[in-house]
Amino acid sequence: MQTVRTRIAPSPTGDPHVGTAYIALFNLCFARQHGGQFILRIEDTDQVRSTAASEQQILQALRWAGLEWDEGPDVGGPYGPYRQSERSAIYRQYTQELIERGHAFHCFCSAERLDQLRNEQMMLGQNPGYDGYCLQLSQQEVSERLASAQPHVVRLKVPVDGTCVIDDLLRGRIEIPWSQVDMQVLMKADGLPTYHLANVVDDHLMQITHVLRGEEWISSAPKHQLIYQYLGWNMPMLCHMPLLRNPDKSKLSKRKNPTSILYYQSMGYLPQAMLNYLGRMGWSMPDEREKFTLQEMIDAFDLSRVSLGGPVFDVEKLDWLNALWLREMSPSALMQAFVEWKMHTAYVARVLSQIQPRIQRLSDAADWAAFFFSGQVAVRPDSFLHKRLTETQVRQILQWMLWAAEQIQPWDSAAVERICGAGAQALELKLRDFMAPVFVAVSGKTSSTPVMEAMVILGADLVRARLRHALQVLGGMDAPGMATLQKLWQPHS
Repeated sequence: MQTVRTRIAPSPTGDPHVGTAYIALFNLCFARQHGGQFILRIEDTDQVRSTAASEQQILQALRWAGLEWDEGPDVGGPYGPYRQSERSAIYRQYTQELIERGHAFHCFCSAERLDQLRNEQMMLGQNPGYDGYCLQLSQQEVSERLASAQPHVVRLKVPVDGTCVIDDLLRGRIEIPWSQVDMQVLMKADGLPTYHLANVVDDHLMQITHVLRGEEWISSAPKHQLIYQYLGWNMPMLCHMPLLRNPDKSKLSKRKNPTSILYYQSMGYLPQAMLNYLGRMGWSMPDEREKFTLQEMIDAFDLSRVSLGGPVFDVEKLDWLNALWLREMSPSALMQAFVEWKMHTAYVARVLSQIQPRIQRLSDAADWAAFFFSGQVAVRPDSFLHKRLTETQVRQILQWMLWAAEQIQPWDSAAVERICGAGAQALELKLRDFMAPVFVAVSGKTSSTPVMEAMVILGADLVRARLRHALQVLGGMDAPGMATLQKLWQPHS
């Protein structure tokens, strides 16, 4: 009997998302419940956005949550390497095999032609997709273009007629007409594979038997099925999990809810409570109890108990569950959790270095350092009153900093100083005036330790949350102010 092998394959292009932990948890439980292995693979084919820092954050965040993998880039394994950027030769081999078998083709279409094609299709009410133009090229013309090093991609051939049938462990039979499936790019012009090719090749070579992933990948399943079929491989069993939702039922996003695992760690949530809560997202224990450990979830795990209704990520419910875990801890366990949160030497030392020049007695430390150990800080609209700034300018400053905090990598002193300086210049303000509302949003006060360094110590996740909270307290951005700011922000995005 084949050993069950599941995987999680995050992309290191930003903060570690709670959705990644959610999918990882279900893959881990399924593998462990069947006595199998759980693998972590880094999908870093996006060389522009992928960073080593993001990869490390993902590994640290998943481990903080209590998720452990049997194979991965940091622990090794028999099917490595476990970073896609280190497997380029493998992808080129199978791309060439698909071309030679007549299942893929070279496409030389320019970006301008593809944009024009997409616009025309949308004007006609058609589904945007590649029209097969380069399939008409003769072999001689293809060879000549390749010989002249003309930029090109490699695309997958897709049937025109008929229906693709996918068997899903949760949803049963899924039917998608081939006419709705695009001729997917498999190899980009830079010689790197797209997710779709690398995903299939890696899952096969790493002997993945079951793929539990978010339902947003259902539309990609036909493309993946074709690649398996064209290469003569068996496809793993698919299981498309329901997406996490905001309370308004929209897809969970950082625009409406903090989504980074690191944010919840900084706020003082227990990893056990976070995993417990994610386990309750669309799944329930046989006895319907709310509080359970990871091992109890593994022991009772059954995919038939997964609900297809979009699970709502409700922070208030997470607060309730976290409080339950805290209250049932022994004093020694609570002490250990408190130390591991932010009372460890490394973090406290950074905070003390900031407050040391400002205290006269040790008892002064509590007041100066409080915002370093808080979740949200208490601010009111009148907290942001400033004699040289209008209400619109205050909101623009906070929105600018929020946008910057959402995209800045890495989050360090130089980067924070750069975005603050750029914001002051764009809004034609003195840096001191520009930083005034940021002081209040981040520290809850009009003066504190140097705010730029405080932002670095607090981390991007907590800073984003405080900036977003400050904007909400002020009633958000009005349309004219937002339009003006977007024009100023565009060169920096």
